[in-house]
Amino acid sequence: MLKTALECYGFKVHTASSAIEAIKLYEERCRDIGMVLLDYLLPEMSGELVFENLQRVNPDVRVVLLTGCEESVADEMLKKGLWGYLQKPFDLPELAQRVRDAINAPVLAGSASPLTECSSGTARP
Repeated sequence: MLKTALECYGFKVHTASSAIEAIKLYEERCRDIGMVLLDYLLPEMSGELVFENLQRVNPDVRVVLLTGCEESVADEMLKKGLWGYLQKPFDLPELAQRVRDAINAPVLAGSASPLTECSSGTARP
C-alpha cells in the first residue's frame, strides 16, 4: 500500500519482502536509492540491525524509521545516525513530506552522498 501511495506522489519505490532482501537490494543499488523507509519490528532481525547493515554499505544512508514502538527505540537509533522517524499511525501526506525532506536534505561537507557514492564494503547481518 505504501509503495502505491508513494508512487502517486511521484517517488520511484523499491520494495523488499525481508530484511535480508532489503540489505542485498541496498548493496546492489545504493547509488540509485535516495533514502530508505524501515520498520523496526521485522521477522528476521530488528530494524536497528538492518540499519547498522545499511550503514556498513553507506555510512550516510538516509533512513526514516516507521514504528509503533516507544519513542525510546527511535531515540537510540537517532544517536547512531537515523535520519528521522514516524510514529504509527501516520498519514500519507506526512510520510510523503518526510521522504521528500530526507531525499532533498543537503549533504554535509565531508560526507558521501548516498546518490553518488557507496562504500565498497559488503554488509552482512
